[in-house]
Amino acid sequence: MLRDKIVNKKSGILLYGLTPPKLNIDKSKIQLIANKLIERVKHLPIDGLVLYDIQDESARTNQVRPFPFNETLTPDDYSNNYLGELKIPKIIYKSVGKYTANEFKNWIDENSNTIDYSVFVGTPSDELVLNLPLNDAYKINRDAKHSIPLGGVTIPERHYQLNDEHLRIFGKIDKGCKFFISQCIYNTYNTKNFLSDYHYYSIENNKELQPIIFTLTPCGSLKSLEFMEWLGIDFPKWLKNEFKYSKDMLVKSIDTCKYIARELIDYSNEKNIPIGFNIESVSVRKEDVEASVELLKDVKVLMNEYEYESLSLSGNIMEE
Repeated sequence: MLRDKIVNKKSGILLYGLTPPKLNIDKSKIQLIANKLIERVKHLPIDGLVLYDIQDESARTNQVRPFPFNETLTPDDYSNNYLGELKIPKIIYKSVGKYTANEFKNWIDENSNTIDYSVFVGTPSDELVLNLPLNDAYKINRDAKHSIPLGGVTIPERHYQLNDEHLRIFGKIDKGCKFFISQCIYNTYNTKNFLSDYHYYSIENNKELQPIIFTLTPCGSLKSLEFMEWLGIDFPKWLKNEFKYSKDMLVKSIDTCKYIARELIDYSNEKNIPIGFNIESVSVRKEDVEASVELLKDVKVLMNEYEYESLSLSGNIMEE
């Protein structure tokens, strides 16, 4: 189903995203964590699982990181060695900057048969030592005997600052990316500006649109809000106030995420922009993780409602 939606540039992709366990955890405990994940995910109405490759982003900003950085298992290791029982497509993020060209070529050769899709990620800051530029990683994959199907990252907040995110997208499409997963969004103003430029640039330049998958993340505490802002996620001032003074921040954030999903579905469908959603939880608190699962189910209902409305509209047109 995921491959069909990507190849045919369809709306409606639904993913669940998570971070692999910490690297210093005992292997037996890692398998227990994986087993719980499998039980939680295997019955969800998702097209695929996203596994992130976490980097230390402290060099990106002068602000103190709200939570300490802990290295995690690589997502390909977690997928291959602990999640084999989970028979759904997996999208593996890969931080490419720490590899030499030969090391990265070897990684592609060793993993091309086991990885369904990958999203290559560059370094979070220009100040970090860079062994392999992102564009070189794309070329190595393109030239490999057996390349890995690729997606890319998009950051709507970057469009607000530089006004060129749609151009970045089309540049990555030329390098082989067939879909894009956004950073978590809470500002639809920025997001719709990006979608508008993405849409009209495609018309003016006769280019095909690839699916954009927007990440939605519950926010259940002020500490999570602080961390998400540190990551670069933009919260409008009015929304931050709503969260801070709400009786239940987690419920408020879930309602907000559903509102965002509906707004983006309406806007994108009006312009035939293929979109989907990736649901994640930045917190490991049980209530936040459970909230992300419920949000995913609610977003699935929203997408199904639109599909039903579209079919009904088509039927009415045919009858007329």
